[in-house]
Amino acid sequence: MRVYEANIQYTETLFEVPFTALDTPQKVVEYMKDVNDRYPFNEVFEVIVLNRKSKPMGRHLVTLGTATASLVHPREVFRIAILAGATAIVVVHNHPSGDPAPSSADLMVTRQLREASRFLDIELLDHVILGRPEQDPAGRGFYSFREAGLI
Repeated sequence: MRVYEANIQYTETLFEVPFTALDTPQKVVEYMKDVNDRYPFNEVFEVIVLNRKSKPMGRHLVTLGTATASLVHPREVFRIAILAGATAIVVVHNHPSGDPAPSSADLMVTRQLREASRFLDIELLDHVILGRPEQDPAGRGFYSFREAGLI
């Protein structure tokens, strides 16, 4: 009989900069302003882990997708939150097309994350989709699920 041992160690390098509480979508967009420049041709999904005062403890790249899709599951999103001892998270992904309007897949993932958040008692404060103001019909360059009343 073989016996296996699993060891989980939190050693992820997080992109951390001093910042105030991320309590508005605009502050989240400012915190994540480098995403479209770093990944202009790929959809990426990142999670920002927050302390009890909604201040960022860091951010983690969950998945690097293709030009049109990014595979996301609550297990990967909340793993980093649990390991970091976060009390809340904000999830962010980009649309390389520049139009931040949510797809049906974005709506489904947000529902799954909202349910997992309730079960784990780690608050999902927002899901922000980053685009570009010139490609956004609203001219904002981002979409907030919280502002839309979906979280």
